[in-house]
Amino acid sequence: MSTKPDLLMIDPFPAGIVARLEEHFNLHKYRDLDQLKPIADKVRGVATGGGSGIPRPLMDALPALEVIAVNGVGTDQIDLDEARRRKIGVATTLGTLTDDVADMAIVLTLSVMRDTVLNDRLVRSGEWSRNSLPLSRSVTGKRMGIAGFGQIGQAIAHRAAAFGMELAYFNSKPRPESAVRFESDLKKLAEWSDILVLAVSGGPRSANMVDAEILEALGADGVLINIARGSVVDEAALLSALQEKRIAGAGLDVFQNEPNINPDFFKLDNTVLQAHQASATVETRTIMGNLMVDNLIAHFDGKPLLTPIL
Repeated sequence: MSTKPDLLMIDPFPAGIVARLEEHFNLHKYRDLDQLKPIADKVRGVATGGGSGIPRPLMDALPALEVIAVNGVGTDQIDLDEARRRKIGVATTLGTLTDDVADMAIVLTLSVMRDTVLNDRLVRSGEWSRNSLPLSRSVTGKRMGIAGFGQIGQAIAHRAAAFGMELAYFNSKPRPESAVRFESDLKKLAEWSDILVLAVSGGPRSANMVDAEILEALGADGVLINIARGSVVDEAALLSALQEKRIAGAGLDVFQNEPNINPDFFKLDNTVLQAHQASATVETRTIMGNLMVDNLIAHFDGKPLLTPIL
């Protein structure tokens, strides 16, 4: 009879991470609530991704749950109030994915501004030999506004400064340690920006914070970059603004209802789309997965979580 703690794995993970989980835990792969019923009262831990979290009905079905380890930084899909009430520990992999996510913000910025995806398509289609390709726009000297100035937002600013961009940020509170200008009003930041980058946390507080009014403020020459959460943007308003060229373009790594996103995005030449890939490098995902496992091991060894949220 196994003495290992029972652990529920909600998301798939790389083989090496799954092997570590199987070494230390009696691992169960989640499919649905019906499949879970025979073991639900034994499950003491959950391993999940930031996008999946743990749905409230699933949390309610696990009476012995002690700890939730997230392979990511998002907790918007976890009822933290309920976790706090039940004294369930929650840990993320905060600090492990900052550089790769900041890199993706710059990749999307350059891709949209320099039309790299569109040009690739035109070259492959033979259009280059038949017509001159359109001119793109330089990023040097452009104004980048960053909404959300935690570790990722600050890393984006560091990179953008190397490209000669002028910078300002919006945040729930100013960061006096930063030399970047603080703007307390998101609409004013959008009006000032050539490029508006979203690096805020998900959840109810930021839901649809970029709406038709913010997009109107960004204007016809403005570009929106989202490496935060799909929930941060009113997608109907964004699609309308892109279709009618009321903003110049968008670079999007996240969407509402992903991976089943609105197919209207596929028809737009002024967008660059990614499949929530900002942290998806071999190096970072390995570090993230191992930290998730280390948090679970620490908990069941009676030690504090290494990177706790709760």
